[in-house]
Amino acid sequence: MAILNIRPFKREDEAAIVDLWHACNLVVPWNDPHRDIQLKLQVNPEWFLVGYLDDELIATVMAGYEGHRGWINYLAVHPDHQRQGHAKQLMEQAEMLLKETGCPKINLQVRAKNTDVIAFYKTLGYKSEDIVNLGKMINYTTNTEINDD
Repeated sequence: MAILNIRPFKREDEAAIVDLWHACNLVVPWNDPHRDIQLKLQVNPEWFLVGYLDDELIATVMAGYEGHRGWINYLAVHPDHQRQGHAKQLMEQAEMLLKETGCPKINLQVRAKNTDVIAFYKTLGYKSEDIVNLGKMINYTTNTEINDD
């Protein structure tokens, strides 16, 4: 397994990150990836991690903590580099950052149809919980109707 060079986001990473998220099918019509990056940079920007192999950005993860629960978003590994341990390396780093703050629990959301990703998180000790996820857009301009896919 090649070891990722993991570091916090830098402004010059943005175009490569958006390309990566498109390659990983993480971009949906109702989320503007550039805006999502700008929003993350307002809160714990040092917890927006990128992973490089040599000079190629191949992975990302956003960690967050609001004082009650930690959150993981935008975990992505380029399809050409998946199943090589890179996502696990990023998750270990994100979990360490959250643990160091005293965060007691990490939550994350995965679409139910994404069974491979659910299986991956289960290998890391995450469990499905008997909860209902609810969401409401309150400050996000979009011309696209939100669906639940």
